[in-house]
Amino acid sequence: MRLPVIRHWLPTAWRTPLWGDRERWGAVPDHADPMWLEWQQTYDRFYMTHQRHGAGSLVNDAGYTIVRAVPLAGRTVLEVGAGDIRHSRHWRGRPQHYTLIDVHPEMLARSEQHLQRLGVAFGSHAVTRDTPRLPVDDATIDVLISFYSLEHLHPIDGYLAEWRRVVRPGGAIIGAIPADGGLAWGIGRALTSRRWLQRHTSIDPDRLICWEHPNLADDIIERLDRHFTRRRLGFWPIPVLPSIDASLIVRFWYQR
Repeated sequence: MRLPVIRHWLPTAWRTPLWGDRERWGAVPDHADPMWLEWQQTYDRFYMTHQRHGAGSLVNDAGYTIVRAVPLAGRTVLEVGAGDIRHSRHWRGRPQHYTLIDVHPEMLARSEQHLQRLGVAFGSHAVTRDTPRLPVDDATIDVLISFYSLEHLHPIDGYLAEWRRVVRPGGAIIGAIPADGGLAWGIGRALTSRRWLQRHTSIDPDRLICWEHPNLADDIIERLDRHFTRRRLGFWPIPVLPSIDASLIVRFWYQR
């Protein structure tokens, strides 16, 4: 079921500064583009500035509480786009084994160090965005965790089919996505990260937004509904208003 969003009724001139110039740049990055190469060098600094401090940290952390919905004790867990696993404070029990997947080696190193501190057995794999294939055997995962990665994975259906392959029947898929594509997120980005990029880099935000976030929240939810059984959606910061336009984060819990 597709959730209604305001952007579908807005003219292109209004949509572009909020969600990128998608008609012009499409969803697939040009990996030889100087702007894209600059972004690869800038990403870690951007991440630490906007997602681990201030308002950005508050917004990101709001998604992590969905982990409480599913017990992890004694289970095999796979996390796609592991980051630094700040959601571990919400765990219900210690996993038996944890598999880490990330496209950013520096983020993978942080998540490995975090699991070492927690005393959790793990394996890790650095992957590329060239293929959705996961280095994981069929139906071996009890819980798949994905925080703030689905907006990046394109075309998304191939990745979700791969998730379905590795998760056991009855297994859980939990995580969160930014409410990108909604009005509140677009305005918030225009006032924060867009200004930072213009001040500190030569990156064109209208292009980067399309390539870095090819999937918008309403599209992601529709695709998740096709591949899995929905258990719960949560909208933050106004949980009683299930609207992407009024939200910054959408938490999800699906079942294989």
